[in-house]
Amino acid sequence: MARAATPAIAALVSAGVPHEVLHYTHDPRSQAYGDEAVAELAAATDADPQQIFKTLVVAVPAGLAVAVVPVPAKLSLKAVAAALSVPKATMADPAAAQRSTGYVLGGISPLGQRKALPTVIDESALAWDRIWCSAGKRGLEIAVAPADLITLTSAVTADIRAR
Repeated sequence: MARAATPAIAALVSAGVPHEVLHYTHDPRSQAYGDEAVAELAAATDADPQQIFKTLVVAVPAGLAVAVVPVPAKLSLKAVAAALSVPKATMADPAAAQRSTGYVLGGISPLGQRKALPTVIDESALAWDRIWCSAGKRGLEIAVAPADLITLTSAVTADIRAR
């Protein structure tokens, strides 16, 4: 059996979760990773931008946590803190996020991280049959049913978009 391309894909395969993988050529000059994913997925699929999610790592008093929110949305750190029942959340140091997850910025997946982190997925994900998120590498996206992503990450759902 061939080895999965990333730990995120390996986690889906191991759990027997149906998924779709889409590869696109990442422009190494681009640092707008989410916007690039939206443009590429829109060109290759019928995905709505609100169906394409970014994985953000936040710092909380006990360490790090993950917030998964639609690419076009801004994250409410206050809402993430409330969802995780902690007093405060801030954006994690990029180097700490990469060390903890085992992924590079722009390729952080909510799945297959080195150490499972507390995860909050924006409740808007539940409106879709499937959502897209990073497969663990820049230029690699996966489509998965929101319920499967919630189960595999032991996530809570909440409205974590900034208003």
